[in-house]
Amino acid sequence: MATRPRSFSDARTAYSTNAELVWWVFMRVSGLLLVFLVFGHLFFNNIQINVANVDYQYVADRMSKAWVRVYDSFLIGFALLHGTNGLRYVIEDNARQPSRRFWLKATLYTVSAALFVMGVMTLWAFDYSQMGDAIRELSHGG
Repeated sequence: MATRPRSFSDARTAYSTNAELVWWVFMRVSGLLLVFLVFGHLFFNNIQINVANVDYQYVADRMSKAWVRVYDSFLIGFALLHGTNGLRYVIEDNARQPSRRFWLKATLYTVSAALFVMGVMTLWAFDYSQMGDAIRELSHGG
């Protein structure tokens, strides 16, 4: 297994292409950014309010705000891209046969793209306030 460079200057000399250097820098920056995004998400959903008071109305009100959807879209995007790139490193290190490496990476990219599209569509495609009204009507007997 190849050892990964730990500093920017080591990465610059180790990687033969600029693309690998960009991905190396991206992993460091996105990892740090993900820490703040995840803790912000936890703060807004678990600390700022009492978790016992979370119901569909709270979720519908929260998801109707555009900044929450943008925030969650960044969280989904950075987490998936960071994880996909990490798995790409694992595949590069452990898949010895070029054909197996190709198909593993093709599957990884396809699944990651599908998850991203489904996640962002879930955030942006629905009108949560209308869904909340329909659920309240069902729970109160119509």
